[in-house]
Amino acid sequence: MTWDDFKSAPDKNSTNAAMTSTNIKFDFSYNSDRGFEYHITCQFDPNSSWGRIKTDYILSHEQGHFDIAEIYARKLYKALKGYSPDPKKANKELNKIYQQLMKEMDAAQRLYDKETNFSINRTEQAEWLTKIKEDLKNLEAYSAYH
Repeated sequence: MTWDDFKSAPDKNSTNAAMTSTNIKFDFSYNSDRGFEYHITCQFDPNSSWGRIKTDYILSHEQGHFDIAEIYARKLYKALKGYSPDPKKANKELNKIYQQLMKEMDAAQRLYDKETNFSINRTEQAEWLTKIKEDLKNLEAYSAYH
């Protein structure tokens, strides 16, 4: 991620140094011939992301937000790898799995900003980046969801 990736103008109503917009998309299908198939994407949205204070330090905080999304994309893949679908219940069950993980991701994103005070607390920021790196490494086996 570089500052050139952030295409939106800063939000005039925000005091944030920057904003990173990410999303995890998930679709699935089931048929009796091919069985259960799914596709996961973790995306950075450049048109909804912006930077007001464009330093390497702020960029590393914003990269942390994207990396948290990547962690949850991998957690979704891990959950799906362990899922045995019942075609009659799959739609409801898969949506429940997805919604629960998205709820957890949103909470993790908010906690990241709260504990780092939006990157102002440099000690907490460093600790979070270490934790994020460890989580990504621990979920490396689930990085091939693309």
